[in-house]
Amino acid sequence: MRKKVEIYTDGSCLRNPGPGGWGAILVYKGLEKKMSGGEADTTNNRMELTAAIEALKALKSPCDVTLTTDSRYLCDGMTKGWAVSWKRKGWKKADNTPALNPDLWDELLGLCSEHRVEFVWVRGHAGHPYNERCDAMAQEQAKKHDKEQSDSSC
Repeated sequence: MRKKVEIYTDGSCLRNPGPGGWGAILVYKGLEKKMSGGEADTTNNRMELTAAIEALKALKSPCDVTLTTDSRYLCDGMTKGWAVSWKRKGWKKADNTPALNPDLWDELLGLCSEHRVEFVWVRGHAGHPYNERCDAMAQEQAKKHDKEQSDSSC
């Protein structure tokens, strides 16, 4: 029997592109695992995808996952089949332009083949406790990477 895990994620970017961060909280049987990270030069959408990827990579066995995000890009890309379609078409969108972030979408699709993942969208900055906590972690990481970027330019 698969473990049931709830995952909450968010990504943030101070300037888009620019320094960004991501945050994730995994909840299993009432226990929480917090994760976060970031990059000095990235985009908000890359951080949204990275949060989901890193959270799913943290699972030690195949699980039933409810992944809650405030990212329409992430949620729609998975629930509306866009990512699968882009991959099938050689990472081209319906209008034949290149799909963005194919490396991350491909990794996410692989992880979703290991787990049963239900994607749930919530409105950002609307008081959802886990979303607010993930947002705070993502912003903290973005600021940390912004500081590192300015320190390295001296």
